[in-house]
Amino acid sequence: MEQYDHIISVIALSMGVAWASGINLYAAILVLGLLGASGNLVLPADLQILMNPMVLFAAGAMYLVEFFADKVPGVDNSWDALHTFIRIPAGAAMAAAAVGDVDPAVSLAVAIAGGGLAAGVHATKAGSRVLINVSPEPFTNWVASLSEDALVIAGLLTALHYPWVFVVFLLLCIVMMIWLLPKLWRGVKWVISRLKDLCSGRGGGMSPPPGLKIPKALPDFPQESSDK
Repeated sequence: MEQYDHIISVIALSMGVAWASGINLYAAILVLGLLGASGNLVLPADLQILMNPMVLFAAGAMYLVEFFADKVPGVDNSWDALHTFIRIPAGAAMAAAAVGDVDPAVSLAVAIAGGGLAAGVHATKAGSRVLINVSPEPFTNWVASLSEDALVIAGLLTALHYPWVFVVFLLLCIVMMIWLLPKLWRGVKWVISRLKDLCSGRGGGMSPPPGLKIPKALPDFPQESSDK
């Protein structure tokens, strides 16, 4: 039983850091680094670099930038687009580092799984933000951003102290992402099409994709009559 508990703990930590990196990489680094530096957590050898003061300072500074950028509609979309090239490889690297000193094949497999998980979580966050920003009010955006920060902290603490609970939660998240991502993709394509119509001055009467409720924010331009 102890062996199974150890395996679940490793899975929870490695996939937990990948999952958290897909949402907010800098918050994930700060949580693990501060817990390790304060003596409340013994990090695997390859993750102990997160306790370095320079790493903590850099992660803290970037977290502050993200904290404000993530709450400005439009800016958050650009921030997410840029972090496609940061969160995913960082999630893969941190997942591999979390398993410790193991066979290189195992480490590579964990990196692949961690990168895939980080990519899925990142895509879910970025896609949902595009749809949230269709609404003209900023409050939904603020609530989403604060909820994501809280979720990262709560998720990592659960992975560390209740690994079995986190693994179940993670499986539910994966099922939800499989169901949600196609809908988000259709919604994002709809938003892009509407914006193109608005920028070109054409009518914007397209209906949202089936099953996707999008706030009424983008105005409909009247079609120009062809009878002169």
